[in-house]
Amino acid sequence: MPIADTVLERIRRVTRLPKVALHEPTFGGNELAYVTECIQTGWVSSVGEFVNRFEHDLADFTGAAHAVVVSNGTSGLQIILSLAGVKPDDEVLVPALSFVATANAVRHCGAWPHFVDSDYRTLGLNVDALAAHLRDVAEVRPEGCFNRRSGRRIAAVVPMHTFGHPVDMPALMELAARYRLEVVEDAAESLGSWIGNRHTGTFGRCAMLSFNGNKIVTTGGGGAIVTNDAALAKRAKHLTTTAKQPHPWAFFHDETAYNFRLPNLNAAMGCAQLERIDSFLEAKRELTRLYTEAFADVPDVELFLARPGTTVNYWLQTLILSATAADQRDAILATTNAAGQMTRPVWELLYTLPMYRACERMHTPVADDLARRIINLPSSPQLIPGVV
Repeated sequence: MPIADTVLERIRRVTRLPKVALHEPTFGGNELAYVTECIQTGWVSSVGEFVNRFEHDLADFTGAAHAVVVSNGTSGLQIILSLAGVKPDDEVLVPALSFVATANAVRHCGAWPHFVDSDYRTLGLNVDALAAHLRDVAEVRPEGCFNRRSGRRIAAVVPMHTFGHPVDMPALMELAARYRLEVVEDAAESLGSWIGNRHTGTFGRCAMLSFNGNKIVTTGGGGAIVTNDAALAKRAKHLTTTAKQPHPWAFFHDETAYNFRLPNLNAAMGCAQLERIDSFLEAKRELTRLYTEAFADVPDVELFLARPGTTVNYWLQTLILSATAADQRDAILATTNAAGQMTRPVWELLYTLPMYRACERMHTPVADDLARRIINLPSSPQLIPGVV
């Protein structure tokens, strides 16, 4: 049997449905009640009790000292990069294998992405390869770390926890300290993922979460900034609410800022979703078990699993093709999608996009290889009936 047909048969063995999306939102808790309360009370905009509650609940769940909810993950990442000291014409180290928002947020700050390679163990930023690259191109001066090739300051590094699998953050924090780099985590995909007993997004100075419609917890759109830095959290809230000074009626804004706050209406949905995150994560783990069993005897494919010492949310179930089967990727995608079982490839590598082709980058053999071999499988938690 062709490998595309085999993959389709094994996906169907797990989903047991004629048509399945990649990742659908899961409702059925208090979403309707909380949103209705917003409408009935009139608190539907960017202030309200659900905004306050959602921020408190996110901080409590992740173990961060502070959370500030925002309109989307990209806006949150832009703000925290700026607050971490990224200036126009700086460089920021980002993985070549990431969603485009990671690089876009850097450019929104006027800075430039500097692309780095991936790690086969995590699918995220390769700390060892980055260390070797920095030895070649970086120079630490009293005023910071500089790229000898471009002459620009390298201000920060942004690890992105791909599909919920954590980057090796302890090693990255040590490397960043040596080169005087701020660590700003792109935790858009990793709500519910831990390294040991520490949640992703709490290692660097600050982090961004995403609540897009396809995430484990959704607010329709939206995101959040999490940090242990009280001053940074206060500044983030001020800058994302148009820098308006508190006053009963006056409109005084003390600097140029942004309208990036999350409406109470969306936060209400987030509160209801977060109440059920444990069941969502349980369903993800069970789905992982079923896929692991389904593909156990299929040659040339392997389900990507959590590395030791980590707990993964399995946001998107990920199949890795062998090097010899990589040329079958598109056939698998065509066959499965034509049959109603939605699969997708990983994003186009960021350095290949037209607006980023001239940016600084290191040699990226692992990212180049993984981009040919990754397929995401249907991953909705409601594929496990009775859990959610």
